[in-house]
Amino acid sequence: MKGNHYINSYKSTDHPPNPPRAPNTMSETTKLAEYLFTRLRQLGVGAVHGVPGDFNLDLLDYVEPSGLLWVGNANELNAGYAADGYSRIRGIGALVTTFGVGELSAINATAGSYAERAPVVHIVGTPDRATQDGRVPVHHTFNDGNFRRFGQMHAHVTVAQTSLRDPLTSPQEIDRVLQQCLIHSRPVYIEVPVDLVNAPVRADRLQHRIQRPEFLEIPTVTDAIESVLDALYASKRPIILFDGECRALNITKEVQSIIEKTKLPTWTTSYGRGLIDESLPSFQGVYKGAFDEQSVQKFFQQADLVMVFGPHFSTTNSYALTAKPSSDTSIIFSDTEIVIAGKTWRDVPARLALSQLLTRLDVSKISQYSSTDLQDLTWRQAQSISFSSIPNDESISHSKLWDLFSSFVRSGDIVMGETGTSGYGVREMHTPPNVRVFAPVTWLSIGYMLPAAQGAALAQRDAQSTDGNATKSGRTILFIGDGSLQMTVQEISTIIRHELNVIIVVLNNDGYTIERAIHGLKESYNDVATWKYLGAPSFFGGREGTFTAQARTWGELEKVLANEELVHGTGLRMIELFLDREDVPKGPLAMLMGKEQKRVQGLTPKREVVP
Repeated sequence: MKGNHYINSYKSTDHPPNPPRAPNTMSETTKLAEYLFTRLRQLGVGAVHGVPGDFNLDLLDYVEPSGLLWVGNANELNAGYAADGYSRIRGIGALVTTFGVGELSAINATAGSYAERAPVVHIVGTPDRATQDGRVPVHHTFNDGNFRRFGQMHAHVTVAQTSLRDPLTSPQEIDRVLQQCLIHSRPVYIEVPVDLVNAPVRADRLQHRIQRPEFLEIPTVTDAIESVLDALYASKRPIILFDGECRALNITKEVQSIIEKTKLPTWTTSYGRGLIDESLPSFQGVYKGAFDEQSVQKFFQQADLVMVFGPHFSTTNSYALTAKPSSDTSIIFSDTEIVIAGKTWRDVPARLALSQLLTRLDVSKISQYSSTDLQDLTWRQAQSISFSSIPNDESISHSKLWDLFSSFVRSGDIVMGETGTSGYGVREMHTPPNVRVFAPVTWLSIGYMLPAAQGAALAQRDAQSTDGNATKSGRTILFIGDGSLQMTVQEISTIIRHELNVIIVVLNNDGYTIERAIHGLKESYNDVATWKYLGAPSFFGGREGTFTAQARTWGELEKVLANEELVHGTGLRMIELFLDREDVPKGPLAMLMGKEQKRVQGLTPKREVVP
């Protein structure tokens, strides 16, 4: 933790939605497993993902008695993806695996959670302390008596770790690690030896919730905000760019208030989609840098100040870094720093900074744009396409697909686009207010989105049952390619098992089209096996009559999207769309595909890297 901007006190609004705190009448001690799972419930966790294994079975006995749902995934990697998706909707997620083989199966998902700031608590059931101390060469190890290797691996992909060893200190250790999960919005790692699961621990700490520490207001904060305001008031053409780490920093409400108050032209990244109300008049869509319309690029180039909130400038999220504003004209709000035209103000927590900024902001001193200034911006001017305007027998293509699907999305939905053509397509969609959009950000582990859809849909349902203002009709709509689906298809069974409200749209383009765009347009290594995808609901235990449909033309798709069961039904529904293997959405993939086509024809040898 940087600086000295936290003090050891608590603020009731600084945490995810919680059930009531533990009652004052509870016994003086509780079992360690009960303590751990009670803490998760207090933080807003309603479900635990994972897979049973011999070193976590005793631990799992306490999941459901603690009031948590045991999900039970097809494998640990999928469970990690699902816990990640759950955490991005609910505010925190939980994963339980067994020692060694189980936790290493999940570590790829945990690394993705770290890279993209998803707060997941990874709990690992380990051998008893005597076995570890005795360096016994048990199974699930390297047979060398070293039990610390796996924890050392996870230290690189989690923000805090603990290996519980002493019942007297275990509650404090659990609380320490969980608080770090909240503060940094990144995964944490807790090892629970089998012989400690039933160990009695003090229960008195459960009377006080774990929360982010309250901020300490120091002169640096005031000075930084004064500099921000000076720069903003002096600017003639200020704009706003907000990114997905606004969620991790817990500042989405403050950012929306600033946008509403200033009315400045506002763009997001794909990572930031759905974090604020995109129906606001000043919202201009996703900024695509060098891949955007010329009018938008020109507008950005003419801006003399860009206020950047929650930046996450990976190459994918920033269109090969071309959407990253110049440091000379930027004010960047990150975790604990504000950078103003290259000068860094440290120990300034983002949420405290934005709170002060809103309090002191004088809108009358901010330059305003005329309608003429904004007339060339394209997001608000885009005309939606209707099925009546295109031939019924024309083959489905990306050029119109995402516009047509936009009208299918409604408030309360979650829209997810898997790495590949789907991930670029969902960036183009115009969605109503209160729609979260998951698009590829940084980790880009193909297959992530299907288990994440399971986790997100479950989190959405949990929110509906505990938060009175949640949208009760929300659906999770997943767009995924045929190649990606084959990676993690087993999790369809978990969606069915828990009766989750998920629509899966399979974009069948006969293989890894995104890889073809990068390299190997005609190579067999970008092919995948031919599956009967709509047989998946039946194979994985879906009820007889589960909605499935196929479409190859716009006329067929129109009929599918008008189906009442698809639109207003519940549970799993599945659509398969057929697209040409070389068809991609407009933007970076289209440019790469064109270059790869020329390379195949012998016109250019150059290989490009997809942003």
